[in-house]
Amino acid sequence: MNTMQHMFSIFEFVLVLFLMFTANARARGRGGIDFDKNYVVTYGQDRILKLKQGKKVQLSMDQASGSGFESKSHYGSGLFQMKIKLPPRDSAGVVTSFYLTSEGNSQDEIDFEFLGNRQGKPIEVQTNVFTNGQGGREQKVHLWFDPTTSFHTYGILWNPYHIVFYVDKIPIRVFKNNKRYEMNYPSKPMRVMASVWNGEAWATDGGKEKINWAYAPFKAQYQGFAEHGCRLDGQSDNGKDCGSARYWWNTRTYNRLSANQQKELENVRAKYMNYDYCSNQPRHHVFPSECQWNK
Repeated sequence: MNTMQHMFSIFEFVLVLFLMFTANARARGRGGIDFDKNYVVTYGQDRILKLKQGKKVQLSMDQASGSGFESKSHYGSGLFQMKIKLPPRDSAGVVTSFYLTSEGNSQDEIDFEFLGNRQGKPIEVQTNVFTNGQGGREQKVHLWFDPTTSFHTYGILWNPYHIVFYVDKIPIRVFKNNKRYEMNYPSKPMRVMASVWNGEAWATDGGKEKINWAYAPFKAQYQGFAEHGCRLDGQSDNGKDCGSARYWWNTRTYNRLSANQQKELENVRAKYMNYDYCSNQPRHHVFPSECQWNK
């Protein structure tokens, strides 16, 4: 084989590899990542249905049980997103969740909880942040669309600077890292979790509205199982490394909201927020110190 033929053979080989990579990337773009790649069912196996060759998962709940899944890995930082379509019709008392949580009693946790409602009434999304087992940092927002008719993207950015909750890329809440002022901030390795469960004791009108089981089973669908997080799965993993700027979600772009994002956040708070623990005077004789920083 002469030099020209050899070079052409190398070119052909590289071209084939490029086309294979491009085809795989397009396939992933069209169909998404398989559920089984990054997640595992935790309970209610007989109430979980995998659709579209595992690119979509349906969780359901009936009077016997709900269902849920979790990530195979623990993470120390990242941008975690899930596309979710909530149970339709009358879903009062039903809670659909997407959250991060650590293990143990003194857990760190970052919550999205979607609170079902009577048919025709707006569905609320409740967010919460736990540090060292202490929560009670609820905020509630009325969604400005019907989350039962189509998929919407819900995201949690968790990095050394702040936690940002997103709905379709619009920030709805910020919880800042103010450890320098001796305020707690989630720092333990956490898994990604999702579930549909019975919250009728508290979820709708403080528990006044109970589940109408005539509409059971209640079904929520999830898709978008890619991961963008710093894994902490081994004994030798260094959690401090998860704050490194070599991860794009820790770079300067993500250490604060842009001016436009800040306006979007203020608009959501002004138009759609209907509960903030930092404004609950009867509950707090002295407001939590982090409230002044997280507006």
